[in-house]
Amino acid sequence: MNHIRGKLTIAGFILSLLLMVTACGNNASEAPAAENPTEPETVMFQADNGEIEVPRNPGRVIVLADSYVGYLLQLGIKPIAVPQLAMDNPYFEGMLDGVEVIASDAVEKIMQLEPDLIITLATDENLNQLSKIAPTVAYEWGKKDYLELVTDIGKLVNKETEANKWLTAWNQKVEESKGKVQEAIGDQTVSIMETFSKGVYVFGANFARGGEVIYDALKLKAPEKVQKDVIEQSGFAEVSLEAIPDYAGDHIFFGRWAGETAENDKVEKSSVWQSLPAVKEGHVYPLDPRTSFFSDPISLEKTLDFIVKSLTEHQ
Repeated sequence: MNHIRGKLTIAGFILSLLLMVTACGNNASEAPAAENPTEPETVMFQADNGEIEVPRNPGRVIVLADSYVGYLLQLGIKPIAVPQLAMDNPYFEGMLDGVEVIASDAVEKIMQLEPDLIITLATDENLNQLSKIAPTVAYEWGKKDYLELVTDIGKLVNKETEANKWLTAWNQKVEESKGKVQEAIGDQTVSIMETFSKGVYVFGANFARGGEVIYDALKLKAPEKVQKDVIEQSGFAEVSLEAIPDYAGDHIFFGRWAGETAENDKVEKSSVWQSLPAVKEGHVYPLDPRTSFFSDPISLEKTLDFIVKSLTEHQ
């Protein structure tokens, strides 16, 4: 009897062992796959100054070209240093608190700030020195329009979702604004002018001052001379005081160079200027020199509001 009980005990032990092995095998087959490897900390980015290895998620960004500051801010990235002109833009009020003021030739200060990404212009004379401090992405002014830049900078700083979200909202806002302006001015023409020593500069769609909004987004009509000599050519033109009437639209957005009161007065007090229909009818709208140089997402939204209000309320 004891001999039989011993065999049963051994058999039970073997059976238990087999069940345990089977269970372990089943658990192993149901175990989750190994986690994906950690994303690399850097990526390659095609910039206008070549292919640059940049941080995937930059945290300390220095922007040395004021035109691009608003792109970063819109995408949720606060630079650690920017040029003075960007600091003076009232559209950025409260967004740059605590940010350093910097210039591209302040190489030692830039080094002390320990950036992990620098954004500047392709014409920056200090580009080689900057590239030795941190990955430096340089943009060639005018190579990409403002919409392309939103997408490109979104890719650069790993904020493509935020970039696409803004583009969708912008297109919707533009479409809503088109109807309001069309109802107010119909096919009347619009010019953009800015004083200089011998007359005015006339601008098209690619040099800020509201051009991207007026001609590109809202598709407003330019005077024939502006269309042929400016928009279809270099994008801006110097026009003598005597030639201003040929480029003046039914509505004029007019910039005054800060600090050049004499030149501003020379144009605005002239008989040529005073005889313009837009001047006589009160259809001249002053551009703020602190904001007119910017065409980033934040500035564009504010500029669109200003332009729509100007054209719909001053009839």
